[in-house]
Amino acid sequence: MVLERQAKDRCITDEQARQAIAEFFAQNDCSGKRILLLIPDNTRSGPVGEIFKIMYDHLGPKAKAVDCLVALGTHQPMNEEQTCSRLAITLDERRGKYASVKFFNHEWDKPEIFTSIGRISADEIEQISGGLFREEVDVAINKLIFDYDEFFILGPVFPHEVVGFSGGHKYIFPGIAGDEIINFFHWLGAVVTNPVINGNKWTPTRKVVEKAASFLKMPHQLFAIVALENELKGIFIGDCAEAWEKAADLSRNVHIAYKDKSYKTILGIAPKMYDDIWTAAKAMYKLEPIAADAGTLIIYAPHITEISYTHGKYLDKIGYHTRDYFLKRMDKFADIPRASLAHSTHLKGIGTYIDGVEKPRINVVLATGISRQRCEKVNLGYMDPADIHIADYENREDEGILVVHDAGEVLHRLADGSIPTIP
Repeated sequence: MVLERQAKDRCITDEQARQAIAEFFAQNDCSGKRILLLIPDNTRSGPVGEIFKIMYDHLGPKAKAVDCLVALGTHQPMNEEQTCSRLAITLDERRGKYASVKFFNHEWDKPEIFTSIGRISADEIEQISGGLFREEVDVAINKLIFDYDEFFILGPVFPHEVVGFSGGHKYIFPGIAGDEIINFFHWLGAVVTNPVINGNKWTPTRKVVEKAASFLKMPHQLFAIVALENELKGIFIGDCAEAWEKAADLSRNVHIAYKDKSYKTILGIAPKMYDDIWTAAKAMYKLEPIAADAGTLIIYAPHITEISYTHGKYLDKIGYHTRDYFLKRMDKFADIPRASLAHSTHLKGIGTYIDGVEKPRINVVLATGISRQRCEKVNLGYMDPADIHIADYENREDEGILVVHDAGEVLHRLADGSIPTIP
């Protein structure tokens, strides 16, 4: 059963959200239980904090414990002030009403925090991937969750380059998952390619996530939110897979913009919530489908000074390349985590590698605080952000020039349903 409130063309009210949450807790008694909430980091928008506070009003007086684990995947850890900001609470409220709530970061770089909950067989991987891969995959997660009686996943749903739509069990895989499962399904998504995956529900990668989740027998439910510009469009509460699927259906209507033509120049303005190219690359992922062949896509983010705080050493070593550049000589990259290879090719976009010559379909340019020298080193274009005057790009769609503000969450597609193909 899933409790839901939604509105495609308007927002749902705080009162509607409160009613749905109250109904859920009237049917699900958490008295005396230790409850863990899995929450996103600050690279996802939406009124997560507002929903958390409503949930806590029901949980706080009855549950034995209510704690939060930030599902970082391999992102940077958040300090207490950042977590408070994520949950829309002040430091004074943290020390008062929410003093008993423990905040945990998923410590993905510590092998000792993980426990294996099962293995996906090579036969199953072959079937799920349509024959692209045949290998056994270990499913390990953060064992902290087993210190609790039940956990709730709280987070938004958006179109996503790796799984099709984010949210749901993706807050476990990769949110609190081990290296093997993360590296496998990220590379699977890269091989299938972003234009094919993004904005589709039951992708091969989502099937891997759901298969991995089937090993988890611990009680858990989902509070999925769909929001646009921090305004709540829908909330779906209950069984994780069912609530996620309903949220993805609404996200498809809310978070996909359709264009009648492709553009030769796209200026994607990345918001401040992305603090490195690893996250700001979403501007490319969401705009690649409407970039014209041989076009240029500029990621404009003067505030960003780093390729990746976590994976930069690998990306400096391999650079950014098309999928086939890697596929045709995987032995050369055997020591590189496949999630890093996936990010590399997702940002570079689709293209070819024939007879030692790489031909990306489009030109990806960084207009950030990252130097020309480093951009060239990693095989990306460079523009000085000081030379870019956004007004010069505005209102020129008839010339094939498009500006997208807050790029990274709304997927752009062509209205005729076509997607870019490898030349």
